Amino acid sequence: MGMFSKHGLIPNPPTKRPRDLAYASMERPPFFTLVVLALQHSATALALIAYVLAAAHMGGLSPEATQEMLSATIIGMALSTALQAIGGRMGSGTLIVHIPDPLLVALSGLVCAEYGPGGMVAVCIVNGLCSMLGSYIVPRLRTILPPTVAGVVVCVGGISLVEPALVHTLGLNDSSLNATDALLGGSTLLIIMCLSIWGNRSVKLFALLIGVLVGVALAAVMGKLQGGEALAQAPIFGMPSMVTPHLNIPIGLLVSVGLLSLMVQLDIFASVVLMQKMDDADWRRANMRMVGGGIRANALANLLIAPLAGYPSAASSANIALCHISRSTSRWIGLAVGALFLLLAFMPMFSVALSLIPAAVIGAVEIYAAAYLIVSGLELITSRAMDARGIFMVGLAFVAGMGVMFMPGIGDAMPEAIQFLAHNGIVVSGLVAIFLNLMFRVGSSQRSSEPLHDVDSAKDLAERVTDFVESAGASWGARRDAIRRAAQAALEAVELLHASGEGRRAVEIRGRFDEFNLDLEIRHEGPPLKLDTQLSLPQDLLDADDETFEATLAQTMNSVSHTLMQRLADRVHADQRGALSSLRLHFDH
Repeated sequence: MGMFSKHGLIPNPPTKRPRDLAYASMERPPFFTLVVLALQHSATALALIAYVLAAAHMGGLSPEATQEMLSATIIGMALSTALQAIGGRMGSGTLIVHIPDPLLVALSGLVCAEYGPGGMVAVCIVNGLCSMLGSYIVPRLRTILPPTVAGVVVCVGGISLVEPALVHTLGLNDSSLNATDALLGGSTLLIIMCLSIWGNRSVKLFALLIGVLVGVALAAVMGKLQGGEALAQAPIFGMPSMVTPHLNIPIGLLVSVGLLSLMVQLDIFASVVLMQKMDDADWRRANMRMVGGGIRANALANLLIAPLAGYPSAASSANIALCHISRSTSRWIGLAVGALFLLLAFMPMFSVALSLIPAAVIGAVEIYAAAYLIVSGLELITSRAMDARGIFMVGLAFVAGMGVMFMPGIGDAMPEAIQFLAHNGIVVSGLVAIFLNLMFRVGSSQRSSEPLHDVDSAKDLAERVTDFVESAGASWGARRDAIRRAAQAALEAVELLHASGEGRRAVEIRGRFDEFNLDLEIRHEGPPLKLDTQLSLPQDLLDADDETFEATLAQTMNSVSHTLMQRLADRVHADQRGALSSLRLHFDH
């Protein structure tokens, strides 16, 4: 275990550990805690194996073929989850647990119905290759994938969970509510909430698992546990076998698979961003190297299970919500989950047993996941200042995504070739956000300037400088805290220039932003400002005459502005540039 700790986890860039985390990214929990947390994540993910069962049922697969697909899919989930935890070029270096891809249910059912399990070989190959291509493209799209776009995808993803979560929790059937399911789901959700809010540190770690176990126990008392025959017929041990591929699949269907796989990468991108944000108290922007590694982990795992005719996997938002509940983002949990998945892949009876957890209990978990994703998405969106362009980008993306959710007829009206995309709110909102963001160039490198030579009073000067920094920062999509800091520093700078004498007078302020850097330059008349000023008060100041006292007081105020400016900015530089002098303020973004 020690050797694996040293060589197995590839270090990520240094971050500031959040105080509320019980176990941060590189911290290994005690053995018992690690096992229980891994069991929670495994149970949450394996409960969603229902996506594979739904596709197999739609495709009319035999019980044996279905079981083979389940085992191969769990192997893919194990590989993806472990690679994500290990990090490096083939992983994000975060705790991201994988589940069967929910976007591929209908398409996989069609492939199974027409071409049998062999058709899934082609699906996995195309999915993996397109995802691998996306892993090299997405990290280079920083200007069109700022946190606002990720926030839209995350938030709409949470909203998309609301309907199935309520259906499962309340047992809705043709708009009629099942009181037993509602009681079961509501009780499970209440237990999860109470334990995660008011429980002590240990209880919070296991809030979800305790809630699910209590829910299953209540279901047994209420007579809601079903599927005993399927469990009895499932073999205890089983080895997945190679499947003869069926590659004679229409190109249009394969193109659809490829497009869907690229859309899934938006979800993986958003998942990596959420985990980075959870792991770093000073998080500012997505680390695109880690995003690329996360996408490649998913792609490689799907390619490896292609010969077994598995079902492609994707990142699990429910497990990210579980990280939030347990306050644990340790990558060791991901390794443990991967190992447990791999064990269960050869024990079909356990995977079937987990898939029999009552829908109402799973619905309670889905409700928590939906609430967490909606709030997390909104936090990502509001982390950046927005002008009218940003407001339109976010608002129209929400309208488009939620429109196809609430009005399925919109998707039906689209050309048949893209109907499978037009019916998915997450895909539609993500594409609209990316398109509008590219068109508006929110978050891209930009420059701006504002003349100051026509300002008459100190009050007007302060308003002009503050308005420039805030409006320019909003148009660039910079972080709100960075804009506030830059505005305050610029205000101190112009006041210091005018108060320092020697004919100094600000005539222009310029700004530049490139997602990593926020730079302000104040052009002014007079000699460059001296930046090594030290405050020195004479010992007999109280006995000095009025003229000396006022001069010293003015020097003190200038020194305060000078100190504040240098504290607020990460770097300050003053020099002569042509006929004018320049005072440059740099802020790391």
